[in-house]
Amino acid sequence: MATTSRSRGIRAAALTGLLITAGAGSAYAYWTSVGSGSGSAVAGTMQAVTVDALAAGDNPKTALYPGGSADVVLRLTNPNPYSVQVYSVTANGAAAADSAHPGCTTTGVRFTGPAAPLTPATYVAANSSALITLPGAAAMDTTSLAACQGATFSIPVTAEVRK
Repeated sequence: MATTSRSRGIRAAALTGLLITAGAGSAYAYWTSVGSGSGSAVAGTMQAVTVDALAAGDNPKTALYPGGSADVVLRLTNPNPYSVQVYSVTANGAAAADSAHPGCTTTGVRFTGPAAPLTPATYVAANSSALITLPGAAAMDTTSLAACQGATFSIPVTAEVRK
């Protein structure tokens, strides 16, 4: 029994020595390699992903009226050669009625984006567009003018996307 334990100990020590030597040889070869060449590297820049947000339609789920809320449809366009994750969507200005409703100067429309990160995770594929519906994200208060009836609202938003 003692001979077997001693034999194992010698083998383990020999293996450890061999591994250390092999590692040192690799490090030595790496640090002393000789060669020449040139090149450059440029950090890639992500192109802007565009977003259009609309609250529109004649479907009761999407129609916006004073005191009510409606879905917001986002169209995101990703010009990048890789997919991006839509992380968050936040309001970025006042909503405006379409040009067919010029008397709708007080819209009373506000946007409330979902909590970040969007759940479930939402992606826009490389070089493509995607539609995302945010349920109940637009609301109209009672200050809205009667001239806003039937309008489609453009809602300025900022979408944070991540690679």
